[in-house]
Amino acid sequence: MIYLGSDHAGFAMKEEIRAYLAKHGFEVEDLGAFSLQEQDDYPDFILPVAKRVAEEPAVHRGIILGGSGQGEAIAANKVKGVRAACYYGGPEEIVEVARTHNDANVLSLGARFLSSEEVLRAVRLFLDTPFEGERHERRLEKIRKFEEGSA
Repeated sequence: MIYLGSDHAGFAMKEEIRAYLAKHGFEVEDLGAFSLQEQDDYPDFILPVAKRVAEEPAVHRGIILGGSGQGEAIAANKVKGVRAACYYGGPEEIVEVARTHNDANVLSLGARFLSSEEVLRAVRLFLDTPFEGERHERRLEKIRKFEEGSA
């Protein structure tokens, strides 16, 4: 399952992503915003996405959007089990490494800095790139232990 969430700054782009994913056969659940409201607050949409991803973090994915993607990633990363990576332009390898090395399960996109084409390429790369495991798993285990309070 892929969960989507965005505030007003990423609303239009979220709608494009939702349509793209549905067209390509992905199972998608949109957790809002459901209309463009200039005064909405990103945690209201981002935290529900993060919570849903955290229910099965090895299986579920989340795609969240905001103006820069930074605040959205910060909010999502407050939820135990979520590993949100932010992308707002630059080399697409950032998205790839977030998956291969960090097993990112949420992609936070900076809608004000990306074109539709860049967003859709990043989304596809995020969904198609597997986690490498191996030495990276050791590092993620240290993070999991910290989250659980045992490190």
